[in-house]
Amino acid sequence: MRTTTQPHPTTDDRPLVEAAQAGDLDAFNQLVGRYQRLAYNVAYRIMGDADAAADATQEAFLAAYRKLDTYQPGTSFKAWLLRIVTNKCYDALRAHKRRPTASLDALLLDPDKPDRPFEQVAPERPDEAVEQQELHELLQALLLTLPPDQRAVLVLADIQGYKYHEIAEILGIEIGTVKSRLFRARRKMRDALREHEELLPPAYRFQNRP
Repeated sequence: MRTTTQPHPTTDDRPLVEAAQAGDLDAFNQLVGRYQRLAYNVAYRIMGDADAAADATQEAFLAAYRKLDTYQPGTSFKAWLLRIVTNKCYDALRAHKRRPTASLDALLLDPDKPDRPFEQVAPERPDEAVEQQELHELLQALLLTLPPDQRAVLVLADIQGYKYHEIAEILGIEIGTVKSRLFRARRKMRDALREHEELLPPAYRFQNRP
C-alpha cells in the first residue's frame, strides 16, 4: 500500500490565541490540546527518543505561553508554534551533544523523481519480513547522518507532509533554502542506498529505473 500524507486542514486559532494573550489560561490549554500531538510527533522525528521529545514538547509549550505577546496576529499560529518546537529540539541536541536516534517510517523520495516514493508492501514470505526490517534499520542509520537542519526539513516534508511554503514559515527560512536542504537530504539518502539496493522494493532498484 502506498503511503500518502494527509492534508493539513485550516483551523481558525484567532479566538483562542486572542483570549490566551488576554490572560485566559483555559484558552491556551485548548490550543495545547489542539496541537500537542502534532508538536510531539515533529519533536519525536527530530529527537528520535520518546522522553526527549516529550521534554522538548513541554518546553516548547511553556516557551510559547511566555512568548504569546510576540505572536503576530494574522500569521499562522501553528507555524509559529512548530518553529518553537524545532528550536527546542535543536537546543536539546546541542546541549546534550548527541545525535538523535530517530526512525524514518515515512517513505523516502527520489530527488530526481519526487512523485515516486518507496512503497511498503506487506511481506509474503519470512525472508521478505527480514529484508523489510533490514531496510528499516538502514533508513534509521542513514537518517542519523543528516545534519539537523536537513533532517528537520525532511521530517516536515516527507513525514508530516507540509508544503514548501509551510516549511519555510515554520523554520523561518526561504523557500529556496527549503528546497535545497530537502534535495540534499534526499540525495544523500539515495546515494547511500545505492550500496544496499538489494533491500529496496524491486520497482525502486536503480537499474530498473527509466
